[in-house]
Amino acid sequence: MTELLYQTDSYLQSFDAEIVAVAEDNHGVVLDKTAFYPGGGGQPADAGTLTIGDKTYPVSRLKRIDGEYVHILAGDDALPAVGTPVHGQIDWEHRYQLMRTHTAMHILCGVVFRDYGAQVTGGNMDPLKGRMDFEFESMQKELVEEITNAINVEVEKGRDVKVAILPRAEAFQIPDLIRTKINLLPEGIKEVRTIEIVGLDLQADGGTHVKNTAEVGRIQVTDYKSKGKINKRIYVELQED
Repeated sequence: MTELLYQTDSYLQSFDAEIVAVAEDNHGVVLDKTAFYPGGGGQPADAGTLTIGDKTYPVSRLKRIDGEYVHILAGDDALPAVGTPVHGQIDWEHRYQLMRTHTAMHILCGVVFRDYGAQVTGGNMDPLKGRMDFEFESMQKELVEEITNAINVEVEKGRDVKVAILPRAEAFQIPDLIRTKINLLPEGIKEVRTIEIVGLDLQADGGTHVKNTAEVGRIQVTDYKSKGKINKRIYVELQED
């Protein structure tokens, strides 16, 4: 299995690795380790490059195929052989914007769960903007203003964000570990990665995050909509760096 370096260090921008398999049908390579995030949980996959010898390949994306993490390479050049050393480089601006955005979504989720007990029913994000759906029967301007103020208080508090990888049995002793309406963790998962915004939120999550809520910057709620009888959608945007 590929060692997923981003799971313990979201700030890792480059890495050295070795090709352990070639995926001809998908024009990609499998590495012994990678800092690329494959996408999931509403967070898009990373972009970047792999430099192999004197040639640099754009990485279209990292995709899990038949249990392997395949770096799909743009273009139609011949693929390098197994055992070849490579140097990976993450598109840092794209990654860091997504880190800020993902942590912002956890701040929103944590505040709404703490203050209103509402679970998440869906969500998605792009760099510096995202949406999240909650179990609310109604939502008015006043409620949205309350939520906006509360989430920005949490940004300003500069809460630390901690990552842990726990045995499944230990992780599921944590109250309210799963904040989504549907448990998305397959039964076969032996370890669970958790993201904790200290003093606010603790839940299972596989994505990349900043180290402190202060890095997120001000969160602006730009819109809200009803998506059903007990399903309300909140849209947020972050300021540029």
